[in-house]
Amino acid sequence: MLKMLHGKAKDEQWNNQIKEKLSPSLQEEIPFQDAAWPLPFVPGLEYNSPAHGTWNIVHMGMLLPGSHQIYVCGANCNRGVILTASEMNAGDRFSFVEIKEEDLFNGQMEDLVIEGVSDILHKLPKKPSVVLLFTVCVHHFMGCDLNYIYDTLRSRFPEQCFVDCYMDPIMQKEGLTPDQKLRNALYKPLPMREKNLKQINIIGNDFPTREETELKTIAKAAGYTVKDITECEGYEEYLSMSESFLNIACYPLAKYGAEQLSKRLGMKFLYLPFSFHYDEINAQLKSLVKEMPGAVMPDTSLLRKRCERILQETKELVGDTKITIDATVVPRLLGLTRLLISHGFSVERIFTDAFSAEEKEDYLWLKENAPNLKVCATIHPNMRVYPRNPQEKILAIGQKAAYFSGTEHFVNMVEGGGLHGYDGICELCQKIQQAYQTKKNTKDLVVRKGLGCESCI
Repeated sequence: MLKMLHGKAKDEQWNNQIKEKLSPSLQEEIPFQDAAWPLPFVPGLEYNSPAHGTWNIVHMGMLLPGSHQIYVCGANCNRGVILTASEMNAGDRFSFVEIKEEDLFNGQMEDLVIEGVSDILHKLPKKPSVVLLFTVCVHHFMGCDLNYIYDTLRSRFPEQCFVDCYMDPIMQKEGLTPDQKLRNALYKPLPMREKNLKQINIIGNDFPTREETELKTIAKAAGYTVKDITECEGYEEYLSMSESFLNIACYPLAKYGAEQLSKRLGMKFLYLPFSFHYDEINAQLKSLVKEMPGAVMPDTSLLRKRCERILQETKELVGDTKITIDATVVPRLLGLTRLLISHGFSVERIFTDAFSAEEKEDYLWLKENAPNLKVCATIHPNMRVYPRNPQEKILAIGQKAAYFSGTEHFVNMVEGGGLHGYDGICELCQKIQQAYQTKKNTKDLVVRKGLGCESCI
């Protein structure tokens, strides 16, 4: 820092990197050429838009068959998770222990958790397969003895599986996020079992991977069974995931959990994220085939030609219609933006508060080739009054892009939507075509929590 300020830095590249990191914008919208890496905007007071299709920890916890979630927190924190469980009609799989002000000072926090959870379990009509016990920020602040809590509960209920989970948004900016921790915790109940060399797992997704993806077609054509928590119909089927010899993570926030599971149960591991670069997709498919004896590499030249054909068809349909994209629709926002711009699409604006560490190459490409592309924050306070009355047709990709753009033409998808590989690009193009041709009720759709989950509103 001192070297940079006094102009004595000998390493010009280091100097430029520091400048990038120290130059986020105070505004809510900037041209891409001015966007700092990896945070284009100054952090501060945050706005929460009404677009709620992304999954939260309550939705994810419900994926574990037969599980019961218990949250130990104050009334204000409880409000959000209670409403989530209620909206998805899953209140029977959800309980809470409320922390009051006096509990912060009486030295009995551990007893509150233990007795509260015990009371809930005694009153449940049916023993859950797993108890997902969520502690919160205040337990960190107080130095609560979580090991003592879990040891006591496991001794009281020796046949009950308890999994330590966390709702601690204070950890959002540094270290593992609550999302990453839960995608790890969901697989902790899996025991060590003999491995089935014809069975693999897809770990950490919220949505089933499309059957038509190369990942699944290659595996199934070679006689492999593909297991996924999103498709498990019961707890026993979930436990059978322990028998797989290979774990695949396709979602960035699932990578840590898949790595930990692989180490614990002696499984192989592959990280194959949803990419928009043909060369990277080819490399992923080669890695997959290498780990599965008997699997055959598809003709990727044909797959690429199909992608190019559908991209061209989509461009001919939408023409010069302005397109906006947000970071919730796919993990690699910049990769998707680059793909569309390089194929002639009129991408006008992207909505994101940070850039993924995996996308530095795409960031640099966009800096050079799309310097006037608008980058817009989603949590900046000024977004409360962001103009949402377009004078022309806007095609949005993602819920937040639709909300902020004020359009009824949008791709209603979050977190990759189960897409992957060449097939994923083609399917996304189909969704773009449908969005261009058909209006949706944006105000009704985006406010529903957890896209794909049951909603009572």
